Amino acid sequence: MSLSSPSQARRVALIVAIAFFMQNLDGSIINTSLPQIAGSFGVRPLDLSVGVTAYLVTVAAVLPASGWVADRFGARRVFLAAILLFTLASLGCGLAGTLPQFVAARVVQGLGGALMTPVGRMVVLRNAQKSELLQATALITWPALLAPVIGPVLGGFITTYASWRWNFLLNLPLGLAGLAAVLRFVPALPPEARRPFDRPGFLLSAGALVLLLVGLEGLARVEARPMVPLLLTILGVATGIIAVWHLRRAPAPLVSLSALATQTFSASSLGAGFLYRIAINATPFLLPLLFQVGFGMDAAGAGLLVLAYFLGNLAMKPLTSPVLRRFGFRTVLVTNGVLGGATILACGWLTPGTPPALLTPLLFAAGLTRSMQLTCLNTLAFADIEPAWRSAATTLSGVSQQVSSVLGIAVAAVLLNLASLWRGAAEPGLADFLPAFFAIGLLAAGSGLAFLRLPGAAGAEVSGAVRSSARRGETSSSRP
Repeated sequence: MSLSSPSQARRVALIVAIAFFMQNLDGSIINTSLPQIAGSFGVRPLDLSVGVTAYLVTVAAVLPASGWVADRFGARRVFLAAILLFTLASLGCGLAGTLPQFVAARVVQGLGGALMTPVGRMVVLRNAQKSELLQATALITWPALLAPVIGPVLGGFITTYASWRWNFLLNLPLGLAGLAAVLRFVPALPPEARRPFDRPGFLLSAGALVLLLVGLEGLARVEARPMVPLLLTILGVATGIIAVWHLRRAPAPLVSLSALATQTFSASSLGAGFLYRIAINATPFLLPLLFQVGFGMDAAGAGLLVLAYFLGNLAMKPLTSPVLRRFGFRTVLVTNGVLGGATILACGWLTPGTPPALLTPLLFAAGLTRSMQLTCLNTLAFADIEPAWRSAATTLSGVSQQVSSVLGIAVAAVLLNLASLWRGAAEPGLADFLPAFFAIGLLAAGSGLAFLRLPGAAGAEVSGAVRSSARRGETSSSRP
């Protein structure tokens, strides 16, 4: 069932985007407040990492079952429950007086977050026709673009001039507005056909994700002993292989892998797209560190520079649809992917003496390419997915994005640490950012070139490239 009005489809996507923004902003803000939260609880800042890990573990454990839950109880109902849980848990985080209370609230937040993203995307897919998918996806993509950039700046401001608690209490009006909007404007769709719950598939896939994400998160933290998180990561990969073996053979798997047979989905979610997402997530992590550690700037000054990157993300939004209609997914993904890699690589040569006339346009261009590539990947992933596979596809896409998000930060942190070890330095310095940006830039450019394997007409029905070509052909044929 799809909405008949394009304006209604856009409205549903905007409502889902508000919920996504709340979730993404929360995740990007918390790291700026850890020392202040630790002070309030009378513990070390390092002890607060359990709050981050608790959220991560809960998301990893629940995420594989999100598609089954949405099919069983209805996507709209589950999405409402996810927003409610996340909002109430945010209140709990803001009011927590001890570390155990804070961790318990973060667990509930993780439960809501694990359901919110894949089920919210499912709500959008079920309420949009193919011709509306590009605009709808662009709307639900902007939170992932904006929140990681403005979150640290906003979080630092709130923590400095108000209280760290308001970083969580900020979610209350957003959550209440989201609940009211879903109840008012998002139609209730009937649950899908019931299927048995695959317990072995859940235990294997959840276990693999928990081990993998906790291991990667440990590798991203400088203070962690590398052998323990590395072992967890390896165990996670091994468990993941067993999980895939089970899901391919189970009569009623928790997550069907049928969507992987669709070339556009596999390329954008698990192939070249997965690799490019690593670069996309590594860059916002590296840039603030470059300006603070490498340039010696304070958080406010670094935030102002990152603002140019944020503005590039915004400026690309109106251009995404026209560019895709003119050139199609493959051409844009390849060209923009290489350009994006070049801008990331160029960031490695920035120094405190770089003129603002060069620095600002470079950051703006990096933001432009990041926005275009992420919107293309999110849209192309579902361009050719059959309705029966949408539930599984949203779960697989959610898993891919969660892993690539943590992996991007982990890879960037490991690259910085390896570069500093090579120099014999105890901590990363300005010279260590060049090899890190160089490696991430090459990864982005190489994954962009990998999209050459896509057919020229990939996703044309969604991008509108077929219709544009047809109109140009009709115009040409009508000329004398």
